[in-house]
Amino acid sequence: MSSIGLAHPASRTDRTAAVAAILRAALILVVCFVLLFPVYWMVLNAIQPSEYSLSWPPSLLPRGFEWSNFRHLFEDKPIVDWLLKSTFVAAIVVAATLIVVVPAAYALSRLRWRGQNLLGLFLLFTQIMPGAMIVAPELTLFRTFGWTDNLTALAFLHAAFVVPLCTWILKSSFDSVPRELVEAALVYFCSHTAALWRIMLPLTRPGLVAVSVVAFFSSWNEYLFSSALITQSDLYTGSLGLATLITQL
Repeated sequence: MSSIGLAHPASRTDRTAAVAAILRAALILVVCFVLLFPVYWMVLNAIQPSEYSLSWPPSLLPRGFEWSNFRHLFEDKPIVDWLLKSTFVAAIVVAATLIVVVPAAYALSRLRWRGQNLLGLFLLFTQIMPGAMIVAPELTLFRTFGWTDNLTALAFLHAAFVVPLCTWILKSSFDSVPRELVEAALVYFCSHTAALWRIMLPLTRPGLVAVSVVAFFSSWNEYLFSSALITQSDLYTGSLGLATLITQL
């Protein structure tokens, strides 16, 4: 009797776990559908004739295939040139960001110096300031120095805005490295520079990748400052060039 009595709670636990697993799987499917359906709908309308995109009721399956939209985009619009310029700007942003962020994050994570907390608060404050507030001052500054219509200058402006966030990301990654490793290296054979290159950076490669990805896509998707500083159509980046297509729909 006791063995039978013990079997019931176990079976109920198994059923509860099975129901929980089913509900969890259903929730994951719903979330995936919500996230992926807009992408599917965008691709569907891109490959089927235009008259079917606005028909009612809409069809979830393609009613035909038409590649003229893509042919028109690549033949009549310099989209490849736009994307190459975006890549050029984003690559400069990544390089400039890493050059600044790596020593800054190490200084905030491993060194103790006057004003350290104040600098950290300042970096956080820059993240709550909307970019629209400083478009006009930045535009005036760039015009004064003749930096408008200059992709390199635009890249450094993008880097200036992404450095604070990337500094905090990399600082968190540096904080995860045991302090004893760095202290032992400093005691026996390393300077701070050597400890940074030989210990911190090899152990925090995921953080470096995360910083690079954030910097790259922050520049790749940026539109506000690009639209203010770049006026020549032959210097358009991807975000500016694609925005011009909206007016032609």
